[in-house]
Amino acid sequence: MFYIESFFIVLILATLFAMGGVGSAVALVPILHMIGVEFNISKAIGLFVNTSTTMTATIMNIKRKVLDFKFALPLALSLVITALIGAYLSEFIPEKIVKILFIGFLFFAGSMILFGKKEAKFKYTQKWVMVVLGSFVGVISGLLGIGGGSLLMPILILLGFDAKKLAITMSFIIPFSTLSAFLTYLSIVKIDWILLGVATIAAIFGGYIGNYVMHFHLNQKQIKKLIGILLYLIAIKMVLSL
Repeated sequence: MFYIESFFIVLILATLFAMGGVGSAVALVPILHMIGVEFNISKAIGLFVNTSTTMTATIMNIKRKVLDFKFALPLALSLVITALIGAYLSEFIPEKIVKILFIGFLFFAGSMILFGKKEAKFKYTQKWVMVVLGSFVGVISGLLGIGGGSLLMPILILLGFDAKKLAITMSFIIPFSTLSAFLTYLSIVKIDWILLGVATIAAIFGGYIGNYVMHFHLNQKQIKKLIGILLYLIAIKMVLSL
């Protein structure tokens, strides 16, 4: 019964977030924890689901030859290595501290969806800026069990990096950074492989359903607002349960 319930929760989440063009892992981790899954296991499952659902976009961008490897490689290396470190640190940082960081991230992600404007305010486009920020976000994403794109993208766009190039780059990098963090969690926690499989299948199906429904001229802005409000509500629920 638990696995059936989990399947439909993940399916609904993945469908809604795909309709809004947003990754669902950010909500998946806290919701799995709310229904009784250990926090670190929830993070590991969230990372694997993120890897599975974004790998298709990575392969397509490589095939289309739209990826600038020279631009992507420094950021990729910084994120992959530091996501692994972040995941390793989760074994030593108190769970309550990690949950507080997750709450802060949920409020940030929700605010960016509801109020954020994707436009450059500065002009700091040196590669070292991207690598330093990527390293910081990598640690946070590994620690929280998230992809990191929703945190890194708005900051880099604000600093003046090209939004389209970043979107292609992040879709290439995220599967590798989340996979490296997931493999680290494997050495820390005992994974529920059935739940992992159920959540992954549900997320893939939900992604396809959401993308299909999105073509029926739905108001994506309204759906994004709903997602932003949902992230706020999850954050508030986490605050109340601390």
